[in-house]
Amino acid sequence: MTTLAEVAQVAGVTAATVSNVLRGRGKVGAETRQRVLAAVEATGYRPNLMARALVEGKPSTLALIVSSIANPFYPEFALEVERAARRLGYFLLVCNTNDDPAQERAYLDAVGGSLAQGVIVMNADFVQTDQLIALRQRGVPVVLCMWERPQEPPNLPCVSVDFYQAGVLAAEHLIKLGHRRLGAVVASDPTGNHRWRYQGFIDTVHRAGLPWTDAQVNFGHDTIDDGRNSAHGLLAACPDLTGLFVSNDLPAFGVLQAAAELGMEVPRDLSVIGVTDIQLAHQMRPALSTVAVPTAEAAGLAVDMLMSVIQSPPSAPPPMVITSPPRLVVRASTAKPRRTAS
Repeated sequence: MTTLAEVAQVAGVTAATVSNVLRGRGKVGAETRQRVLAAVEATGYRPNLMARALVEGKPSTLALIVSSIANPFYPEFALEVERAARRLGYFLLVCNTNDDPAQERAYLDAVGGSLAQGVIVMNADFVQTDQLIALRQRGVPVVLCMWERPQEPPNLPCVSVDFYQAGVLAAEHLIKLGHRRLGAVVASDPTGNHRWRYQGFIDTVHRAGLPWTDAQVNFGHDTIDDGRNSAHGLLAACPDLTGLFVSNDLPAFGVLQAAAELGMEVPRDLSVIGVTDIQLAHQMRPALSTVAVPTAEAAGLAVDMLMSVIQSPPSAPPPMVITSPPRLVVRASTAKPRRTAS
């Protein structure tokens, strides 16, 4: 196996210079850097990450804890985190909890301070902030990402997205199209993680003076099947609904399935709007109108914040960064209600 010293000999530099180039440290001229990289390529050198971790006393990995890798949002987010981490010379360890609080605790115990130098935890219904705070107090760098309520920051370093505004934008879009009989499929329980999205939606509906009863909303889980089942129940109870807000794109796909099974044409008979704008949203037919959140920006901010936390004293107050606002993306799943269409 090629050694660092052999790469240095081929490049005509010191081993320290090779190390600085590979880790993005120190001042190395462009010509020297290119010579070192060419020597790395020619010799097939690969750094021994375990040895580096032993020498430095810290791993060269970051951990990302997600609730369900089956949800397409999380692989998309993980890809952005991996890109940001790799630019800084880190590898990413993705930990999937399957929505299990016990599994989350097990991962936190395993990766915190040993397998990973720092941990990014995705905000979800089951996230135990007390466990994360305790981990931070033990000196483990932790960042909570996609916190949904910027007005109520947790006692943790976090990256927040204004999901309340996402609900507002979705409601405004349906109302401006002329919809007056609206419904909602919320992919969490009433006190769960999606409550702020729903709150933004329902506050906007109330401000518009539109009728609303508890029969017009179904709470459930963040899956296609649950979106489908919720839509069937909702449309059976309120068959005159013309517009549906769905708190995430994944269950919105289930709503589209339910509409087709009921013989409804989207958007002629029913307009549907989601939240997030995962890649599948524009690939579906009809393409899903949604409120996009800044996924790549949030991932980059989370990695940058984790680096800052790693370098900060444990007693430093927890920071919070808010991403740019959500934005409306109009596609084929929303239109004027049929009875008022021109």
